[in-house]
This record gives sequence, structure tokens and C-alpha cells, in this order.
Amino acid sequence: MPGAPPTAHRAQDVLDFWFGPDPLGAGEFPQRLRLWFGDEESPELVQLRDEALASRFGATIEAAARGELDAWAASPRRLLALILLLDPLPRQMFRGKARAYARDGRAVELCLAGMATGADAALAPVERLFLYMPLLHAESQELQEESLAAYRRLAGEAPPAQRALFDACVQLAEQHCRTIARFGRFPHRNAVLYRRSTAEELAWLSGKSS
Repeated sequence: MPGAPPTAHRAQDVLDFWFGPDPLGAGEFPQRLRLWFGDEESPELVQLRDEALASRFGATIEAAARGELDAWAASPRRLLALILLLDPLPRQMFRGKARAYARDGRAVELCLAGMATGADAALAPVERLFLYMPLLHAESQELQEESLAAYRRLAGEAPPAQRALFDACVQLAEQHCRTIARFGRFPHRNAVLYRRSTAEELAWLSGKSS
């Protein structure tokens, strides 16, 4: 994929794409949900959305992965844009490939640093959903517990009209925490990461184990 000059990479472009002008507005909310969590749509629609993302931000995602945009971490919203480029966006651009998880460790580092410095306090609740997402995706019991605490705090601050979204994120964090407590990893990643699944994991993946 051809690179782009550094001046072409703008944090605001990433934020505008991901959040839009009013991500929780009545007219905008369904569209945001499809972009953020639309895996249950038809494979054709998901593929088209992934291809559009790669065309628009592929070079920026690659630049972030190489560490060329690390200076963005100096301010809260640019930090958020950098985390988007390292965690949720690669999961769409590289869906079904090992590269989807390649920069998870760096995303966790940035998330924890942002929380330690209070950068998350400068963000809107819906933005913090994604600042904390690297913890939600971590294959670490300690980080999963940190994730669950963060999402529970966030749900308590959520706008009443969108409380269902934030409560759903808490439920997801609880599920992830239980999965890591049980297996120490996410079994659904095993195939793409060339990891051998245990018999217990295979039963769980097949839905035969609770």
C-alpha cells in the first residue's frame, strides 16, 4: 500500500470519520453503531465498509503502526485518534488476519498512559468507550479487570438517553473478563493467530460449553 506524506495524516480526520458530528444523535446513532459494531450485517456490507476504510485510512493506519504518529499521544483527543488507528480500525481493515491484533500491546500502553495522566477525563463519554477499548481486547486478567472497572465507571456517567449502549459495553466487558479468567486468552483468535485450541476451547467455540 503506497505511503502518504506525514502532513496527510490528521487526527481530526480520524475522529470525524469515527464519531461524526453527533454520534449519539437520533439521526446519527444507527449509522455510528453500524460502523462501530456492524459485524452482524451481511458479509457483503461488512466487506464494502472495510474496503472503504482501507482506501481512506490505510496509509494512516500503517503510519501509526510504524510509530510515526506517536507525537499524537501528547494531547487527549489526538491520543484517542492514535488508539483508534491501533485497535478498532485495524480490526476492520485486517478482519480475519493476524495483523488485526499486531499493535494491541502499543494500544494498551497508550490507553494506560492516558488514564494515568487524566487524558480520559478530557473526553466525552462516547469517546472514552474507545479510549478504554484496548483493555477490553487484552489477553490479560489484570487488564480485563481494569477494563471492567473503567466501563462500570463510564456507565455511571453516561447520558440517560444512551444508557443502554454503555450498559451493553459493561456486559461485554464482563463476558471478556470471564473468558480470560477461564482460558487466559480469546479462543476465537486461535485460528488466525495459528494457536492450537484445547479441547475445552473447541467445545466453547462450538457453543457446547458455557
